[in-house]
Amino acid sequence: MVKGTQASSVIEILRRIPKRMRGKVQEVTLDMAANMGLIVNRCFPKASKVIDRFHVQKLAFDAVQEIRIQHRWQALDQENQAIEVARQSNLVYQPEILANGDTLKQMLVRSRYLLFKHHDKWTASQLHRSRETVK
Repeated sequence: MVKGTQASSVIEILRRIPKRMRGKVQEVTLDMAANMGLIVNRCFPKASKVIDRFHVQKLAFDAVQEIRIQHRWQALDQENQAIEVARQSNLVYQPEILANGDTLKQMLVRSRYLLFKHHDKWTASQLHRSRETVK
C-alpha cells in the first residue's frame, strides 16, 4: 500500500520493484485521474490501462442526466408557452397525458431513477406506472 496519490511518490516506491517484474504486468485497472495514468505509463510501460467500471458508469450516467435535464427544461418551456397561449385565448390549459398517466414533464422528472435502476429494483408504484409506453 502506498499512502496518497501523488505521482512522484508512488512512482518512487513502485520503481523499487525490479523492472523485469514490472514488465510482466499486463493490465492495470485505474480511475480516470491523470496522475494514475502517469504512474502506470512510467512504472508499467507494457501494461494495458483499463478504466474501472464505476468511473465509466458515472460518466455515462452524468451524460444521460445532462440530456434528460435539457429535455426537461425544453418541456417546461413548451408547457409555459402553451399555458400562456391558453391564457391569452381565455382557455384552460390541459397538458397532454401520456399512456402511462404522466405528462411529459412528470415523466422526465420521474425517469431519473428508472433509467439507471434495474426493473427488479423498481418500487411498486414505479412498476405500476409503465414508463415504456407513451402515446
